[in-house]
Amino acid sequence: MKKILTAIFLISSLHSFSQGNITGDLMMNMNFFQRDTSIKAADNQLYDNLLSGGEGWFGLRYSGNGFTGTVRFDAFQNSNLQNPQSALTKAGLGMFSLSKEVNNLTITAGHVYDQIGSGIIFRAYEDRGLLIDNALFGLHLKYKLNNNLTVKAFSGQTKILFERYNPIIKGFAAEGDLDIGKNAHMTPGIGIVNRTMDKNSMDAIVSTVNSYPIEKRFTPVYNSFATTIYNTLNAGDFTWYVEGALKSSEAIATATEGLQKLSGNVIYSTLGFAKSKFGINASFKRTQNFVMRSSPNESLLRGIYNWQPIIAQIRPQRLIARYTPPSQDLSEIGGSVSTYISPNDNLNLTFSYTHINTLHSDPLYREAFGELEIRGVKNFIFHFGTQYLIYNQVLYQSKEKAQYPTIHAVTPFVEVVYKLNEKKSIRTEIQYMNTKQDFGSWAFALFEFNIAPKWSLAMSDMYNIKPNKVHVEKALHYPNLFMAYTKGPNRFTAQYVKQVEGINCTGGVCRYEPAFSGFKMGVTSTF
Repeated sequence: MKKILTAIFLISSLHSFSQGNITGDLMMNMNFFQRDTSIKAADNQLYDNLLSGGEGWFGLRYSGNGFTGTVRFDAFQNSNLQNPQSALTKAGLGMFSLSKEVNNLTITAGHVYDQIGSGIIFRAYEDRGLLIDNALFGLHLKYKLNNNLTVKAFSGQTKILFERYNPIIKGFAAEGDLDIGKNAHMTPGIGIVNRTMDKNSMDAIVSTVNSYPIEKRFTPVYNSFATTIYNTLNAGDFTWYVEGALKSSEAIATATEGLQKLSGNVIYSTLGFAKSKFGINASFKRTQNFVMRSSPNESLLRGIYNWQPIIAQIRPQRLIARYTPPSQDLSEIGGSVSTYISPNDNLNLTFSYTHINTLHSDPLYREAFGELEIRGVKNFIFHFGTQYLIYNQVLYQSKEKAQYPTIHAVTPFVEVVYKLNEKKSIRTEIQYMNTKQDFGSWAFALFEFNIAPKWSLAMSDMYNIKPNKVHVEKALHYPNLFMAYTKGPNRFTAQYVKQVEGINCTGGVCRYEPAFSGFKMGVTSTF
């Protein structure tokens, strides 16, 4: 509490001194857990004893006279956000930072959010939906040498919640901004990151390595290095991004062999072409043993200080989103191609294909997707689409092959929006997933009524219409009732929901979540 009051006092003092601006934001969630053994929402402390919990973030930001100060208070009371099967109760100063511009130099101390290139060798960012907040706690310098070249350097420790990992992370990057002739522009960059292990982390690695047979032992190193070269080229109707990264040999955790001393590499590129009525985008990525953690002692979402771009497109459809593939750090090669055609203002067509394997040619993911949008009927917008999917549960979700064979699914969907007037609209959505694997086939229907800009009401149901009896005893309904009210900068939500267990993905980062049953309430506000 003393740290929080000190940080708020500092921002208030800056505001009084320079008469700058103070802005802020609030986000709060509340869950009420309703036991339901039929969907396996039971047999843990949240459903059996605690019954309620939530989390909140309240931030303040000051700017003025070349200063920027930020402070955020985080609170978790019986929260299921970190581990959906157990309660987290902690509160304190989630982040604070102070920046000052001195001519062309920007100095930042405290918690830093930044990235190098696309984030392959370093990215400090926040994703509250998955409780990722790996801000770098330390110092960050950014200097604009001229209009064409900017350099930055940083040093610190990555964090989780209110704690910091002991290893030290240092980095440097230089980025250009250049015109090439009259119709082309490029933004090249180069970066390097060094992580230095602490003694306790190293001792844990040595202990693990020494437990292996002699032929599998190796000498671990304190320091790892990663470097990247990247560039964005805009030339007429074309946009091309390419990045290549290398990482030195270090101890990393592999899927089947435990710790191994391996080097890593990544190649990532996107190419796009766009005209008024036609566009095409292609992407490619190859990853080999590119694990970036504070130490190999950490797992899941802990200790990660980079971000791997995802090749597959993230779809908003409820059933399709169940099988969004996360990026793979150890072994992945894949590409995707997406095109859109707009012959007139009332018709849009989209087609895409994605193909992802391991480096050993094991199929990971396939997707063929098509969508048609029609706007030619007065007051209506129609969306028709279909997805064909192949999804490797064994490799993506670490499941047994005998019980969880690769998923083959076809999912047609229809969405209709009807505008009653300038403020009122109705949106309906129907989806059907036909598959024999995992839980079996699904049907999904949604009805939504909006009164802009204040009200949004929705009800939906996800029904296991043809259950796979290997994993599901009988067909079950998963209803959802939702209401949102917005007034000015404040938004209030209330929801009754039953959610099937599965993978939740945000921005290419995924985690497994068990079933949920109960009520959810939320408040967001900005000022």
